[in-house]
Amino acid sequence: MENLKITTNIQVCQYNELVEEDKILIDKAKSMTEKSYVPYSKFHVGAALLLSNGKIVGGSNQENAAFPSGTCAERTTIYYAHSKYPESKFQKLAIAASKDGKFTARPISPCGACRQAILEYETLGGEPVKLLLYGTDCIYIVNSISDLLPLCFSEF
Repeated sequence: MENLKITTNIQVCQYNELVEEDKILIDKAKSMTEKSYVPYSKFHVGAALLLSNGKIVGGSNQENAAFPSGTCAERTTIYYAHSKYPESKFQKLAIAASKDGKFTARPISPCGACRQAILEYETLGGEPVKLLLYGTDCIYIVNSISDLLPLCFSEF
């Protein structure tokens, strides 16, 4: 029998260490939290996606009383982006979350369903989608969604 060890490389940094493009993307994700519809959880999540055409698309989580009919911010964002700009590749996705008017201290990461959905578009584009996960204490930079979804259904 053999053991398989899976590791994930995540870069940890502060906002002021980011390049300007990443700051803009995180700021957009933070602003998108204000557009959440979250009457049940009160947990606001925003996402911002940089496309290969230079456009930035934002989205937020949308809840529904008929749980689980709501949609996470990440899937709201990527599904809209692909329907509006189907020829563009996804380059970077920033995610931020807040509760009670305060952003989370530690970054949050996409749920399993969102990880698989992001992977579909990463595979479609043929190149990794960089993730910028915002928290007030630090920011996690992940070079590919497959880093958060080991043994995924993909060629990456």
